[in-house]
Amino acid sequence: MTPSAHFNGPLYQRMSDDLHLAGMAKRTHDGYLRSVRQLADYCQQTPDEITEDQLREFFLQLKNEKHYATGTLRVAFSGVKFFYTRTCKRDWQTLAHLKIQNVKALPEVLTIPQVHSIVDACKQQRMAVYFWTVYSLGLRLDEGLNLHVGDIDGERGMVHVHRGKGAKDRYLPLPDFTLTQLREFWKTHQHPTLLFPADGRNHRGLSHRRGPSAAKTPMSPTAVQGAIKQITRKLNFGKKVSTHTLRHSYATHLLEAGVSLRIIQKYLGHTSLQTTMIYLHLTETAEVDARQTINRVFTRIDA
Repeated sequence: MTPSAHFNGPLYQRMSDDLHLAGMAKRTHDGYLRSVRQLADYCQQTPDEITEDQLREFFLQLKNEKHYATGTLRVAFSGVKFFYTRTCKRDWQTLAHLKIQNVKALPEVLTIPQVHSIVDACKQQRMAVYFWTVYSLGLRLDEGLNLHVGDIDGERGMVHVHRGKGAKDRYLPLPDFTLTQLREFWKTHQHPTLLFPADGRNHRGLSHRRGPSAAKTPMSPTAVQGAIKQITRKLNFGKKVSTHTLRHSYATHLLEAGVSLRIIQKYLGHTSLQTTMIYLHLTETAEVDARQTINRVFTRIDA
């Protein structure tokens, strides 16, 4: 995340520190800083000099002129609100009354063959293994990128996710095929810590830099997002697909296979079962099973 001419120096660093102290994930940290930078650039002033009227104009521009999507608008609002309630306190009614419409759109889901076709279309082994790992473990983008060698317990067939959303740890079952793929890929770079290290200049991972000198940076999220975008555009599924779509597909496929919502909630790391229940709307399997059960229970053989 890069400062701008109007948002830099001690003020920028203070907000960054406040975000770290609040335990924000890296993506949230960068997104919130970006939103305040956008506000400062729009107003051509440092954010501590901006007035409430300018703040109102900024959000009206995002909503009515740029037509920001609900999710993007929510990040922008949350970042600016964090700045003016934590880093540079302002008692503004706009921040208290501004509401972002909660659009409950159902996520896109792929079929199992479609997931396989994405993996098969990867030109690089690291992308193929990364996409399969994220899918078969139901991981978020950053959770996959930050997997460490020590997180994998091959003997028990488990993965320990240390860096989950909200700083919550969880254990996940590790499919045998995924373990094999991770081991084969690790041999190509042998990084001492990361399973998916940033690509080296020789485009063979960091196999030329081992031990204490090896970089501690995982693969770029931009590279991953760009790869899946390019692949799915070529495959033309007729739907918008991202890395997070693989996580939605994981949950849906488990539900269709008969895994309970409570277990899926645990594997996904959802705090509320209500969040997990959205996957009931993405499959008809549970409804079909319910119909069959109802017919069986409410049938009289002697009638």
